[in-house]
Amino acid sequence: MKAVGVIVEYNPLHNGHVYHLQEARRLSGADVVVAVMSGPFLQRGEPAIVGKRARTEMALHAGADLVLELPVAYAVQPAEWFAFGAVSLLHRTGIVDSLCFGSESGDLDSLQRIARVLAVEPAGMREDIARRLREGASYPAAYAGAAAALAPGGVDAHDAAALLEQPNNSLGLHYLIALQRLGSAIQPFTAARTGAAYHEATPGPGAIASATAVRRLLIADGPDAAAPYVPAATLAILHREWQEGRAPIHWERFAQPLLHLAATRRASELERIAEVTEGLEHRLSRALAQLPEPSVEALLNALKTKRYTRTKLQRMLAHLLLNHTKAECSPEQLAAGPGYLRVLGFNAQGQRLLKQMKKTASLPVVLKPSTFTHNQLELDIQAQVAYGLACEHRDTRRMFSDYYESPVRL
Repeated sequence: MKAVGVIVEYNPLHNGHVYHLQEARRLSGADVVVAVMSGPFLQRGEPAIVGKRARTEMALHAGADLVLELPVAYAVQPAEWFAFGAVSLLHRTGIVDSLCFGSESGDLDSLQRIARVLAVEPAGMREDIARRLREGASYPAAYAGAAAALAPGGVDAHDAAALLEQPNNSLGLHYLIALQRLGSAIQPFTAARTGAAYHEATPGPGAIASATAVRRLLIADGPDAAAPYVPAATLAILHREWQEGRAPIHWERFAQPLLHLAATRRASELERIAEVTEGLEHRLSRALAQLPEPSVEALLNALKTKRYTRTKLQRMLAHLLLNHTKAECSPEQLAAGPGYLRVLGFNAQGQRLLKQMKKTASLPVVLKPSTFTHNQLELDIQAQVAYGLACEHRDTRRMFSDYYESPVRL
């Protein structure tokens, strides 16, 4: 069986994601789809609107055959390490032949040429990024500018900058860089994004809306408001999660523990937390004392500057909530790659693929975390417990589901 990999969050899965899965099969000629999916906390630092088991079900109903969890140590990271962790998992399965990612441009050739230059980080690039940061650019903008300045022959620097300013193009570039650094034989493909733009806050006239727009509808009006933009199976799962008090999960559900942690830690303790950089521990302490209301949204607004994007600040708050230290999330630790392949779910095709993967994988295949020990897995279990505390109907067994529940089977 030919297998194509996709790297996803499904927050929640919508019609645009179904299109991507269909395109992944078509472009790659694959028989099966392996999805690497973030767990309860996501790349932009947000908690997922519904839990990872529900999103695994959505993925299997939509066309994925095997779903693996991206460890939270990589899931809540800037694009470079998020991409490296996810691509590493696909590479280490030993069964994935290709990778298909979405992009605004659909221009794989230009992205690959830039990736080949950046895979071995050119001299002076970090200094260029630092200079742009000092001039007030956010990190994504500084990285895009520095990368564009190194654009290879045939790629205009201005065009490269415009290309990398778009979020899916930028993330796709990091997937390609990761493939280069791993020396992977996985063949990349890209599907041009269709319909709504990544950050589009309101649905357009078609059946495809951005995940941002879908989440806003869900939080404001419940599952039925999102019905035109999600598959029937997703809608049914959303209804169940709402009825059972497990959704919607959003930052304000964590306001009390998060503000307590922030307010009761000394600056020296805050400074140890991942992504608390360049004096943010002092800015955080000052902001807490001046909040107009005790909410996460008020805190984010108080902290945000041109340099510190909302995404960076959300990741910082996620690390604070989960007590992720700089030492645990250091480049040296992350460069070692994930330590296991955690199976979240599979269908009949995926079960056959899983049997093959157990023979080819260069990492342990984990179906029940209670039978395996790894420091990254401990962080995953802790993240699930913290996420469960935000549910309206708290269920200890659900909070510790990583110990008790087998993978989802469709």
